[in-house]
Amino acid sequence: MSPTHLKVAEVSASHPDGIQVARAVREVEPYKAVSSLDEIHQRPAQLPHKLDWNEATVPPSPKVIEAISAFLGNMHHLNWYPVLNSTNLIERLSAFYGVPGDRLLITNGSDDALDTVCKTYLDPGDPVLVASPTYQHFLVFAQARGAEIVHHYAPDPFTKDVAGLKAALEQIQPRVFYLVNPNNPTGVLYDADEVATLLAAAPKTLVIVDEAYSEFAGRTALHLLETYSNLVVTRTFSKAYAMAGLRIGYCFGHEQTIQDLRRVFNPKSVNVLAQIGAMAALADQDYLKAYVAEVDASKRIMAQWFESRGFTFRWTPANYVMVRFDRAPWVVRLLREAGVYVRDRSQISHLPGYVRFSVGTVEQTLDVLRRLEIALERLREM
Repeated sequence: MSPTHLKVAEVSASHPDGIQVARAVREVEPYKAVSSLDEIHQRPAQLPHKLDWNEATVPPSPKVIEAISAFLGNMHHLNWYPVLNSTNLIERLSAFYGVPGDRLLITNGSDDALDTVCKTYLDPGDPVLVASPTYQHFLVFAQARGAEIVHHYAPDPFTKDVAGLKAALEQIQPRVFYLVNPNNPTGVLYDADEVATLLAAAPKTLVIVDEAYSEFAGRTALHLLETYSNLVVTRTFSKAYAMAGLRIGYCFGHEQTIQDLRRVFNPKSVNVLAQIGAMAALADQDYLKAYVAEVDASKRIMAQWFESRGFTFRWTPANYVMVRFDRAPWVVRLLREAGVYVRDRSQISHLPGYVRFSVGTVEQTLDVLRRLEIALERLREM
């Protein structure tokens, strides 16, 4: 069987030869990584709009390509391990953010940072509070450690619930609290003073603030590290920096937290091309700002388009929006046929009928809306 056709097997408690799956893993449901890439590759003549994974819709800065190409010009580089612990990139990020290097860990995507936190701090049975609905892959990392996931749903999934989360933190006193900010998929964004309130409510809880979309939102809780030692902030080069394929992220924490994370962290896990690309991307802030401006302009266009047609439109401060359709699965299917790949979120608890659209440039957005108009006309005729 070709690797591209491998399917995730159903979870079983034991191996046919009697090899036992770890107890904590037996109840874990695999992360459902539904990708449109196979379908896109099957339609080479069709210009696709891949809007289902919140990736950037443009390539990374030309400086990234130039740096990687120059590096590859030395044929001996790839037979050596990368710079251990990515100290080269730590130095750049430390200067960029004004944060000491001993408060930084560079990881193989921010997913690796989340997984490393779970490996370091969670024991079986530990309660983990999650502001839900949210990014699902974190749940796999926590459940694999045998943690007990406690979901907190706000009365309205599209509004903040500081009081509710504070009460849950005080009552449960979880080992870890996971807050995506702004949240994926709802876009809820907590201000720094609100995050501080939550940090203070449970000083013995490690609070992870996942800032994967912070470059779009323009806000951060990073400065709270000066006051709260129980804070971890995770970031990525996958979204605004358009480097999802290279898998590189990072996290900030108290120096003791970073030291603890290094107990289980593999110092050679970040590949050399990702390191080179990330340093080049960080140095081209003009490119980043131009793309963020395009996304902001596109969201305004989309808001006017959907609201003028009577759809419930949910703007977010990230690079995606949420739109409610009466026949969401059909809309997703017809858009897919038209070469527009979006994410059906209508099956998620508290989000009936909602579809998530990643947002790109204005030119791309106008074409997406043109194809959507045709898809909706087809739906009305069905």
